[in-house]
Amino acid sequence: MNPPEWNPGKILETSGAYWKTCALHAGVKLNIFTIIGDQVMAGEDVAECIHSDSRATIMLLNALCAMNLLNKSDDGYRNTTASKSYLSEDSAQYIGFIIRHHQHLMGSWSQLDVAVKTGKPLRTRVSFADPEVRKAFLMGMFNMAMNTAPKVIPQIDLGNRRQLLDLGGGPGTWAIHFCMTHPEMKATVFDLHTSKHFAEQTITRFGMSERIQFQGGSYLNDEIRGNFDVAWLSHILHGEGPESCQSIINKAAKVLSPGGMILIHEFILNNSMDSPLFPALFSLNMLLGTESGQAYSEQSLMDMLAGAGFRNIHRIPVVTPNDSGVIAGYK
Repeated sequence: MNPPEWNPGKILETSGAYWKTCALHAGVKLNIFTIIGDQVMAGEDVAECIHSDSRATIMLLNALCAMNLLNKSDDGYRNTTASKSYLSEDSAQYIGFIIRHHQHLMGSWSQLDVAVKTGKPLRTRVSFADPEVRKAFLMGMFNMAMNTAPKVIPQIDLGNRRQLLDLGGGPGTWAIHFCMTHPEMKATVFDLHTSKHFAEQTITRFGMSERIQFQGGSYLNDEIRGNFDVAWLSHILHGEGPESCQSIINKAAKVLSPGGMILIHEFILNNSMDSPLFPALFSLNMLLGTESGQAYSEQSLMDMLAGAGFRNIHRIPVVTPNDSGVIAGYK
C-alpha cells in the first residue's frame, strides 16, 4: 500500500503535533487523571487539588476533552475508559512513567538540528541522570515491558532452558514474565547498581524473590558471574556503538553453556536503514542521548551474533505492540 501523500495540511499537522504531546505530558505530570479517578470533578476542584491556577487548569482540562482523554458534563470532568485504564496511577495498566520519560526527552529533541550539525549528544544518558529522571526511565521500561512481555514470550520456544540472564534488565520485568511463563525457570537481572532498588521492589511485588536475583554491574566494564542457558538482551544494544555491542554480545556468550540461546530484542531497521518509521526515529533519539548509539539493521545484529560464534541465527516472527523484533542464535 502506498503511503499517503504529503500536502500543506498534513505537513502543518505534523509540525504542530507536539502541542497535543505537551498537553498529555502536563496532564500526566500534574497527576490529573489519578486525581479525578472515578469521580466527576469541577475544574476549580481539580485546580485546588493540584495547587494550580483555576483558569489555566480549566483550559488544560478542556484541551484534554478535545483529545478524548476526558469527558465534560454540566457537573464537571470525568476520565474516559482509556484515561482511567492507562493514565491513572491506580490502574495496573498505568503507562504514565514512560510518558514522563518522554517528557524528559523533549528538550533535546527540540535541538535536533544542533545534534545533526555536531554529531554529539545533547543530554546526559538516562542511566546516569538525576533520580527523578532515572526513576521515570526505569519504571517507564516497566510500563513498556508489562504491555509487551505477555505478548512476546509465548511466541518464543525456549525448549528446556531453565537459567535466564536478563542482561541490562532494569527493573526486572522481562525476567519476571519469563519466570511466570516457565515455572521451572530461575533468572538473574544484571544492571547498574542504581537499578537495584527498583528491580528488587518489582521482583518482590510479583513474589519472585526466591527465583530471581539481581547482580549489579556495568555490562561494558564488569564481568558477568554465573552460568546460563538463555540470555535475553532487550533494548540495550541501541545505546552503544558497534564495537561495544560486539563486546556485550561476547560477554553474554562467555556465560552461556554449550547449546545456550541468545535473544536480541530491539527496534530493528531493515537492511537499507530507512524503515520502519519508529526504529528510524528512535535512532535519532539515540543520537540525542548517547555518544555512539543507534538503531541497528537486522543484518548488522546477525553479523554481531555470528562474530561471537553463534550459529543458526534467525529472526523470530513475533508480533509486538511497538514494532520491535527478536533475533535468536545458539552457542
